[in-house]
Amino acid sequence: MTIDAHHHLWDPDRRAYPWLSPEELAPIRRRYDVEQLRELATSSGVEGTVLVQTVGDLDETREFLAVAADSAGFVRGVVGWAELTAPDLASQLDDLRAGRGGNRLVGIRHQAQDEPDPAWLSRADVIRGLRTVAAAGLAYDILVLPHQLFAAIDATTLVPEGRFVLDHAAKPPIRSGALEPWASQIRALAAQPHVFCKLSGLVTEADWRRWRPADLRPYAETVLDAFGPQRVMAGSDWPVCELAADYTQVWETTKILLSGLTRAEESDVLAGTATSAYHLP
Repeated sequence: MTIDAHHHLWDPDRRAYPWLSPEELAPIRRRYDVEQLRELATSSGVEGTVLVQTVGDLDETREFLAVAADSAGFVRGVVGWAELTAPDLASQLDDLRAGRGGNRLVGIRHQAQDEPDPAWLSRADVIRGLRTVAAAGLAYDILVLPHQLFAAIDATTLVPEGRFVLDHAAKPPIRSGALEPWASQIRALAAQPHVFCKLSGLVTEADWRRWRPADLRPYAETVLDAFGPQRVMAGSDWPVCELAADYTQVWETTKILLSGLTRAEESDVLAGTATSAYHLP
């Protein structure tokens, strides 16, 4: 079984997505819905997914939960958004769970990569929010760039009761071919057993037109060695991935990168880790 542990949906005719404004993202500035994904997933052997927020908007999270409720079990979990620093965060989470599809809420994410303060994740008000997320039994997805990893290490150290999932392996510098200091920080984060990592989004950190699986391998191997297959999960990052690769290519490449694992280890990365980290039904 394969679970796509990271994908998005969006419709620019219904909502503004400021991060989609750069000209190089024009090819994906259109509507993507769950039925399009279901068709692609079926042809790639993907049986279930985790749908991840794209903007800081509670209404989007409510819509995603409704999509999950209507998906006949295809969308198994939603990583939504809530205001981490809000005094009423616990109430926001309760309201989301009480709504349609609320039982599919498995995690919360904020686009910390866009925060001007590189230490945003380790701020006192954010730590309070992360503790509230943990108390609600939800995972927290960490979306940071390499220069923000120090804050992720601090935050996860301060909230040992939480479950954390590092998105896209913190977007390593694949285009340049550099491994350090990214690799050392990944190992420091992985030293904490309550942190998981997504093997996702790598194709768009490489050269979009000329990448090869060999370009991604050193980064995938670093993640697998640091976290171990039982704490690594695979995701497509569709439709962002379409900037560099189609859905089928992403999964073909993922299996190439996992070719050195045992069958049981591969099963963990393709489904087991996502199921355990997100408490998927």
